Amino acid sequence: MPSTNFELRRKLLQLEALYDVGRALNATRPENELLEEVVQRAISVLDATIGFVISLDERLEVQQFFGFGLDHVLDPSLLLTEPPVREVIASREPISVTVSKFAGKPGSEMLLAPLITGDTIVGVIGVGGKEERGARSGNFAEDDLRFLASLAAIGGAAIDNSRRLHRLDLMRETLEDENRTLKQRMLREYSDRLMVGDSAKMQRVIDLVARVADSQANVLIRGESGTGKEMVARLIHGNSPRKDGPFVAINCAALPETLLESELFGIERGVATGVEARPGKFELAKGGTVFLDEIGDIPPTLQAKLLRVLQEREIEKLGARKKIAIDVRILTATHRPLEEMIEKGEFRQDLYYRLKVVEIVLPPLRDRKDDIPKLVRYFLDKYGKREGLRDVRITQEALQKLMRYPFPGNVRELENLIEGALALTTDPVIDPGDLLLPESAAGTDERELSGDLPTLDQLEARYIARVLAFTKGNISKAAKILGVNRATLHRKKDELSQNATDVANWDIH
Repeated sequence: MPSTNFELRRKLLQLEALYDVGRALNATRPENELLEEVVQRAISVLDATIGFVISLDERLEVQQFFGFGLDHVLDPSLLLTEPPVREVIASREPISVTVSKFAGKPGSEMLLAPLITGDTIVGVIGVGGKEERGARSGNFAEDDLRFLASLAAIGGAAIDNSRRLHRLDLMRETLEDENRTLKQRMLREYSDRLMVGDSAKMQRVIDLVARVADSQANVLIRGESGTGKEMVARLIHGNSPRKDGPFVAINCAALPETLLESELFGIERGVATGVEARPGKFELAKGGTVFLDEIGDIPPTLQAKLLRVLQEREIEKLGARKKIAIDVRILTATHRPLEEMIEKGEFRQDLYYRLKVVEIVLPPLRDRKDDIPKLVRYFLDKYGKREGLRDVRITQEALQKLMRYPFPGNVRELENLIEGALALTTDPVIDPGDLLLPESAAGTDERELSGDLPTLDQLEARYIARVLAFTKGNISKAAKILGVNRATLHRKKDELSQNATDVANWDIH
């Protein structure tokens, strides 16, 4: 009876061990941890004192080895040459052998079993040195070999799964690298259409866009008016994980404070007579990107509210009491010196650092004049097709005239010049007379650059004044030619009036 009880307890222990091992080995774990788990479990359940396990690759060469209780360190490669191990590998069957030399004491019993998955052997496990307990001998029972074979089968499947997952991880990493490389190449090709230029400064901008696009970081885009800040924002959005979501842009300088607040956060019905409920830009951009242009012009009260949005990721509509969670990435842009505004108390420092997680600075066109010929070619093709002109070209004299001009309005000004020249000519050849440059720049020669020149503000003011004269003071038409809105044109007058006397004569209506 006691012997029967012992046998029952032993079988129960083996079943529990197989169950526990099955659960433990089904988890995603590295191969070396799986090998150690298998041999430790086998030794514990079978009352063995020594053990080893070898994993094999497709060529039946040693992949990894783990030994326990061995008197000396075995060479796994030599272990594969031992007849009992070779027999297990060849037959795919478990065996019981009397140890001669390769493990354990000579004459003691050792159990060996293959780690198999399907028809493939992935390793061999062996245990020996059965402990003598009381009247029981140090020999293994017949069921012990079956237990070891079952344990090895579970271990073989677990190792196969571990290897498959490892291969999948390697494939995933490879695909991610290839995807990253492809995305950067596509970004460069796409940027050729939006941000034309081969100069080192523009290539640095493109590289920064490629690196920051995949992240969720807030980006502050700096640069003078007309350098292409919104284009950079669109590039970031178009190459980000949010590209399938909306891109919602708003010019913070173009709206008064009360209207800007409702545009950003939305408004509830009944806040004022006749007011209907409508969502704000943060709601409309769910899953996408909000681009806040001219962030330096946002009023102080809205700066505080925007800071709370960045910190808490939720908004509160005008006239509402309930907060709404938002899922947007925020990109901002400005041409204003925010650091100076912080010192004057005009811009919040904490908001500045929240917005400037990553900063991208766009160079003015005068600092990358080598890009002008390529930009000119791009705009000639773009607007030549629109105007029905084929094979449009520009004379060398006209191109040199553009190369000498400082372009206070940057790329936008160059684009407007080419667009205007093509709109006013029926000849597919652009010569110097077709370029509506400010009179002060029309006769500029490279030799004169070392002398006294008007400031950029003065040149910008004169150019805007000439455009207004061309449109007979129609601010809507002038704003369209200049590529700005009416509010920006009015603001330009205020900013430039201190340094440019031409402003006083602007006739705006």
